[in-house]
Amino acid sequence: MEALDRDVAIIGAGPAGVTLANLLAQYGVSTTLIDREAEILEEPRAVGIDDEALRTLQGFGMAEEVLGNAVRNAPIRYYDSRKRVLAHVAPSGRPYGWPRRNLFFQPNLEAVLRKSLGRFGTVELRTACEAVGLVQDADGVTVTARQDGETVTIRARYVIGADGGRSFVRDVMNIELEGDTAPMKWLVVDVKDDTWDAPYSAVYTSPRRPSMTIPLPFGYRRFEFKVLDGEDPDQMAEPETVAELMKQFYPDGEVPEPVRRRIYWHHSRTAARFQKGRVFLVGDAAHLQPPFFGQGMNSGMRDVSNLAWKLGMVLSGSASPRLLETYDSERREAAREMVQFATGVGRLYHPANRGTEWFRNLFFRGVQRVPGGRDYILQMKYKPVPRYEDGFVLRDGAGRSSLVGRAFPQPMVEKLDGTRLRLDDVLGTRITLVGVVEGVAEALSPRTAALLAAHNGSVVQSHVPSAYRRNGQFDPSTRDTAAEIPVVDVYDLEGGLRDLYLEHPESEVYIVRPDRYVAAVSSIADLNSTVESLLELLGDPGAGSVGDGTAVHEGARDVRSG
Repeated sequence: MEALDRDVAIIGAGPAGVTLANLLAQYGVSTTLIDREAEILEEPRAVGIDDEALRTLQGFGMAEEVLGNAVRNAPIRYYDSRKRVLAHVAPSGRPYGWPRRNLFFQPNLEAVLRKSLGRFGTVELRTACEAVGLVQDADGVTVTARQDGETVTIRARYVIGADGGRSFVRDVMNIELEGDTAPMKWLVVDVKDDTWDAPYSAVYTSPRRPSMTIPLPFGYRRFEFKVLDGEDPDQMAEPETVAELMKQFYPDGEVPEPVRRRIYWHHSRTAARFQKGRVFLVGDAAHLQPPFFGQGMNSGMRDVSNLAWKLGMVLSGSASPRLLETYDSERREAAREMVQFATGVGRLYHPANRGTEWFRNLFFRGVQRVPGGRDYILQMKYKPVPRYEDGFVLRDGAGRSSLVGRAFPQPMVEKLDGTRLRLDDVLGTRITLVGVVEGVAEALSPRTAALLAAHNGSVVQSHVPSAYRRNGQFDPSTRDTAAEIPVVDVYDLEGGLRDLYLEHPESEVYIVRPDRYVAAVSSIADLNSTVESLLELLGDPGAGSVGDGTAVHEGARDVRSG
């Protein structure tokens, strides 16, 4: 029996699990990642990656490589049952620094993310390795797995279940999936060597059989068709039926040979809790949603972005284990809202009858005639934006328009040496005070600076570009400050931080978490008290309990695959 001692064990090496391992490597966390499959599955499953997920990949330097093999800024058209365009969605804005809607090939994505692990000496990936037992106690978690006929025992301080919708981890922890499984079924067909010249996604809404098609990289294309009541799902997936359904898209040519035909149920479910003691759930193990808005994998990326920095700070001694409790309080409700939104979008695809469709069409067209309505549709502003109300946020006095609890924008900035880069590349993995006015570092008292340094914090101070400065370029040697923390000076290259200040003049300083969500805002005058109040939420690294404060012992159990 082989035994391993690690900081973290991740069960499931899909996009969420591998991304989490990459993020934890930034903190030097020793991680073992196991997956029951021997190789990456060579078929597309998830197909859409958004700007928030790309921002997460940016955190370990893989966003550009993933985007290099994606269809960027992919538009989507919605049609009614008469093939009239209801809306053409083509987002061009980049509030988080990346294109908002992109189409990718999942085997390629997974290969890139796994290759990235090789850069770190702290991550071990084991494939064809299936978890069959999990025992939790007050000090850690023991995972038993089978690999090549041998038993592997992994002793870790924390375990993450990233093992999909049929999660072993969720099952063995007795965590219930709340919600519904829709009675409807959909046929998913993937083809290779596509010949249809339609460089956009298309949704054909209909009271009878809604369908959709999505162009993918490397010559692949996806089709989805609703299975109607009374139809035999197995018969629907037969080659003859599939060819007949797809002929409408290739009326003058040969239908490409499908590489996959599969029937899917649509689930709208969220785990009753995302944490139990030292065990956490992420991705499909934590929530399942219909694919209508392409947010399943992206929601999982938000999970791991939220959890990684908290594990990193706790394991490095910068925060109390109580910080980990905020993962459930922040992510569970946000994930549930996204599940509900995706479910609602699916209802728009399948109006009950012609009358319902007429009213829906009227609504769609009316919204686009209202001032700002067309931009609301075109730029995908209808997409739910998570706001963390409880957790590691300080909402005292913050109104609904405040960015507290929301993701911070990512404009381009320029360092004093002339290097131009996205803001996140300056922020790094620290809790950072981002000043949209000057004088932030100078305003910190010695006590506050020492507290921030103890929690590995930093300051990013923005300045107007040197071309606009009356006295030329800013000279950091003239700064009079008691700060004992790293201070990085940047020029607000394109005015993104300036515009933020003009919109929220009361917010002169944003305290940004490593997952790029705003933990608090402050004026210069209140900065020291705000920072100290926020850091109290991190707790004493030497005190506190884990999870719900109970020592949980889940009996080890063996399960068979499938």
